[in-house]
Amino acid sequence: MSLDASLEAWLALSLTRGLGGEGARRLLKEFGSPEAVFAAPAGSLKAIIKTEVAAEIGKGIAEDSVVPALNWLEDGNNHIVTLADSDYPQALLNIPDPPLLLYVKGRLDLLNRATLAVVGSRNATPQGIHNAEAFARSLSDAGLCVISGMAHGIDAAAHRGALQGRGGSIAVVGTGLDKVYPAANRDLAHLLAQQGALISEFPLGTPPLAANFPRRNRIISGMSGGCLVVEASLQSGSLITARLALEQGRDVFAIPGSIHAPQSKGCHALLKQGAKLVETAQDIIEELGWLVAAARHSDRPSPITQTPDAQGQNAQYPATQGTDTQDSNSALLGHLGFDPVDLDHLGKRSGLTVSQLSAMLLTLELEGRISALPGGLYQRIH
Repeated sequence: MSLDASLEAWLALSLTRGLGGEGARRLLKEFGSPEAVFAAPAGSLKAIIKTEVAAEIGKGIAEDSVVPALNWLEDGNNHIVTLADSDYPQALLNIPDPPLLLYVKGRLDLLNRATLAVVGSRNATPQGIHNAEAFARSLSDAGLCVISGMAHGIDAAAHRGALQGRGGSIAVVGTGLDKVYPAANRDLAHLLAQQGALISEFPLGTPPLAANFPRRNRIISGMSGGCLVVEASLQSGSLITARLALEQGRDVFAIPGSIHAPQSKGCHALLKQGAKLVETAQDIIEELGWLVAAARHSDRPSPITQTPDAQGQNAQYPATQGTDTQDSNSALLGHLGFDPVDLDHLGKRSGLTVSQLSAMLLTLELEGRISALPGGLYQRIH
């Protein structure tokens, strides 16, 4: 069966009325693939799912139901990843109810990056907006991809901050990806599609129904190595994300606020329940050192990396070094010194580009001559 036919089967299974994720997973466990499900005898299907749903599957793949998604894929920035795809977020395989497939607009490479959720109130205070943007920028600078729900307030601020750093940002939405909700975030959605990613488990055309957003939240927490709540009232939906994160074994962090502010009540409740109080992004980076290390590993260049040099030509950094490369690395050690330094300052000292520095620093780190520290800092080892 061709790739398109296989994808058609996945789409058709996900669109089967009355089936749901649990029923679909039971069928896949029994028959092995969506194609095999649609080829199964009616009696075998009825032994696993409701008779009326089995009858729906027995009709075969309704091509008109999958055509909109296949047409949507003609845009090269649009993707659909299924449980069987290597691009599928591996972290979601560990939650009880992973989506059968995800619609993705933007960068597929972000789906398996080291990720941290940043969520909070839609009715955020100006200070909360500032905190969300600043924390997300610092976390992204450390290499973490920031994931949130593209809602008003804290979510939108987290996306904006993260897109300014190198880790990028993912928005998980509660509608089909052919819709933007809320409409006021249309510009942000376009920016995420260009520089980050938007993902949804809901079919194209799905409106912003209230029941969709708790389901969206389980994906946000499930893809994350931890969850930061910036501001939240006691009725905030972000507390659902935090609860799901705890159930999924993730670390939860909360920023404290005024005891008189309604937007702080949810954070204070989380702190009473064992969430970790944080005052700076560095508090999270130090606590999640393993996640930051994973982010740094995913950023590493391949053994032979093509990077533009200062004249716009291509410079090559092979896995095996010649004398010139060794001399360049030794010179870089002199610029590095023995105090921690970030890439921006090191670039100013050495005159090298970030791409050149990243390749050379990786070599020095593998040789045990420097150490990569939390916060995107590097230090020469005595």
